[in-house]
Amino acid sequence: MNDTLDRFFSISARGSTLSREVRGGLATFFTMAYIVVLNPLIIATKADVDGQFIGDGSSPNIGLVAAGTAFVAGALTILMGVIGRVPFAMAAGLGLNAFVTFGIATQMSWEEAMGLVFVEGVIIGILVLTGFRVAVFNAIPSQLKTAISVGIGLFIALIGFVDSGFVRGNAVPPLTMGIAGNLTSWPMLVFIVGLLLTAALVARKVKGAILIGIVGTTVLAAIVELAFHPGAAGKDNPGGWQLNVPSISGDMFGIENPLRLFAEFDPIGGFTRVMPLLAVLLVFTLLVTDFFDTMGTIVGVGRQADLVDADGQMARTREILLVDSIGAAAGGAGSVSSNTTYVESASGVAEGARTGLASVVTGALFLVAIFLTPLVKVVPYEAAAPALVVVGFLMMSAIKDIDFKDYELAIPAFLTIVLMPFTYSVSNGIGAGFVSYVLIKVVKGKARDVHPLMWAVSVLFVVYFAMGPIRSLLGI
Repeated sequence: MNDTLDRFFSISARGSTLSREVRGGLATFFTMAYIVVLNPLIIATKADVDGQFIGDGSSPNIGLVAAGTAFVAGALTILMGVIGRVPFAMAAGLGLNAFVTFGIATQMSWEEAMGLVFVEGVIIGILVLTGFRVAVFNAIPSQLKTAISVGIGLFIALIGFVDSGFVRGNAVPPLTMGIAGNLTSWPMLVFIVGLLLTAALVARKVKGAILIGIVGTTVLAAIVELAFHPGAAGKDNPGGWQLNVPSISGDMFGIENPLRLFAEFDPIGGFTRVMPLLAVLLVFTLLVTDFFDTMGTIVGVGRQADLVDADGQMARTREILLVDSIGAAAGGAGSVSSNTTYVESASGVAEGARTGLASVVTGALFLVAIFLTPLVKVVPYEAAAPALVVVGFLMMSAIKDIDFKDYELAIPAFLTIVLMPFTYSVSNGIGAGFVSYVLIKVVKGKARDVHPLMWAVSVLFVVYFAMGPIRSLLGI
């Protein structure tokens, strides 16, 4: 191994090797590659209030937005590896992109909506540079940080089950297994085989278990599609593949110029298109969600990678958060929505990644994906989802470090853990944990034990949770 490379990324110092970092970077990419397809399907297929689509066109340009999604994710993930020097990958944030699409672009143009995302990123960057964001990170009690890690584990496991179609929404009960309680489709069988394969490989501590599971399950999925033609899932075909059909056809090479989208954002127009107070509330909602989703991911994945010390602190936290803040601004400027640190980075960590070199590998693959978007689409949810479920198990193992006999911490920890998957939001879980922690301390006469920043953040979360009533009262 090159000594300069080793020293720069602290590969040997963190007990890793070059092969582990490359393997981890590959695993993270294949677990996250779906975002290159999914993000355009969310933001590129919906018209803004003026009837225009991203790229200022009268019809969706999914290819252009896919290229932009891959380009911004690749550039930021490499930046995270070089500056943050941690195995954290970045891409357009799920949940955030839906809010931008359905909560902001319905009230203004796409250029103005992405301008608000840019403004939110700049504000978060200022909070990092002033030390406020890092101070908040360090003020969180260690066991609440552990609860965040566990909650994210359950959350990404649920994402895996839902994305694969193994768990589906229903009226009563709200969630059910398979189609009407039955596992009656070829894609579900592929997911189950992939889950069992990945779990067995991890249990046997096979090197590259996660990556082998993804690739092996993708091959199986392609064979099943070729032999039985399940097709794409839809209203009339619930047993089809979720999102991607694993078939290789057509031209595997192609490129759109993602730089075109960097001329498509307006950071000022949103404040004049709608009431300034409404624009501020929209930015605040983006900021709170982005701020704490990232914090939760850093804690969870950082702990999984053994980068968090006994006091819950992590080296280069300021640099990590700064790059993440740049991601929000860059996502707005590139018209692909706010980019954030991904919990799927835990897949690479599970493969042994411990340094920023893994992020450089993942980022480089995202840049390659600009040319190979059709190839990226070959990996169906059913092949990537088993990795998320297994990684969820690995992250949940930290629950043993929470003292459930201490109700002052155990109850907030419990709310943090369960509300992440139950509400499908990392921020909601963190907010419930913080607010309940402060409340219990006050009720027990220990208000002075609460860090001032925990007070401030908890008040912000109260405002965040009350955003609906506030907007109703203000008539906006």
